[in-house]
Amino acid sequence: MVVTAHFVDANCNLQKRTLSFCDVPPPHTGVNICDALHKCLIEWEIEDKVWSVTVDNAAYNDVAIRMLKENLSYKNQLPIDGKLFHVRCCAHILNLLVHDGMSEIGNIIKDVRDSVKHIVNVESRLITFGEIVKQLKLSSKQLILDCCTRWNATYFMLSAALEFKDVFPRYQRRDPIYYSLPSDEDWAKIQEVCSFLEEFNEVTNIISGSEYPTSNLFLYELYNIKKLLDDKYNTEGGFMKAMVGKMKDKFDKYWGDCNLLISMGAVMDPRNKMKIIDYCFPLVYSRDDCIKHVAIIKESLNKLYNEYLETYRHNTIKVVETRRDCSSTTTIGKGKNRGREKFYNYVRSVETVNERIKSELDIYFEEGCHMWDDESNFDVLGWWKMNSLKYKVLSKMVCDLLSIPITSVASESAFSAGGRVIDQYRASLGTDAVQVLL
Repeated sequence: MVVTAHFVDANCNLQKRTLSFCDVPPPHTGVNICDALHKCLIEWEIEDKVWSVTVDNAAYNDVAIRMLKENLSYKNQLPIDGKLFHVRCCAHILNLLVHDGMSEIGNIIKDVRDSVKHIVNVESRLITFGEIVKQLKLSSKQLILDCCTRWNATYFMLSAALEFKDVFPRYQRRDPIYYSLPSDEDWAKIQEVCSFLEEFNEVTNIISGSEYPTSNLFLYELYNIKKLLDDKYNTEGGFMKAMVGKMKDKFDKYWGDCNLLISMGAVMDPRNKMKIIDYCFPLVYSRDDCIKHVAIIKESLNKLYNEYLETYRHNTIKVVETRRDCSSTTTIGKGKNRGREKFYNYVRSVETVNERIKSELDIYFEEGCHMWDDESNFDVLGWWKMNSLKYKVLSKMVCDLLSIPITSVASESAFSAGGRVIDQYRASLGTDAVQVLL
């Protein structure tokens, strides 16, 4: 099990650190997962700083996160009563959604997979295949064998194979034991599916980033997915309609309810504010659900802001009292400076303790959206850093909110690093040694 911590530092830069790379012996029950995770948090002394945990949709994870939430909330109150604590990995949900749809052409995908496997596993066959490619003067791309549990790996395999659809029948004439050749009708279906899934691949690339905030980006992508599914379902027939129908059912199962973190993250992006809710929700939800979800988002934002405001006031009062104690010993007998210091203490207490007429959250929403031409170059954390003097409390809240990843990709990528550490000469290392090396 890999545990990765995400946080925003004092300079408003997103940071991530691998906290644990440990062996969790079976059985992999929710209780064992919870114990291992809680032990990691205690060792790092951060059990009172955890906002949320992002995991995939395995059943034991639901149990583990529920138990961990109970354990952590026993001593410390979680933000907005722990409503953001359990974050389901959006990349995994998208994977389930597309896999359900691709099952409609499962036999065709199996033929392509068997064809690729048949050729790439034997060097002589690969050489023969390459000679035909040269004869036809096709691209220098290579065949890709997929990992069948990841939809985008299957998409890449189909896209690559599609480039060589004219090579496979020619190869069959040279290889009498090759039996899994897709038909022309199959290739036409693959072409249609690949064109349709191209948009989903773009979404996966966007939400799987780990060097930048992702929770503020996904609501618009969710809207695009829903629109794409609806349009395709209403215009297509045959196997594509059946495929899209399965994907729509999965979409409604996982994203048919209010996604609080995704919505709050999108709203706190200054390019969006509440306008993104007005734009996306009418398509994603029914009219009654739309009104209900908007009310939940506003209520949650206000509650979270008030929690931060209370903490800020509490900390500022202590700072003011400390300064008063210091000034009482350093300014006696200094004439005008002594009076000025008393006045400054009064100003500090009035500015920080007295409640403002309008909250920073109200001011933020009253201003228009921040228009930015180059979407790929916008740094949302950088914007909040620039405006931290204007939004003293809100900026702290938003930085913590945007540090929550909506995918578990960062943790899974640690296993890629593991491959470089645990090479063939170190294959007999014990689990403790492997953890130390990682």
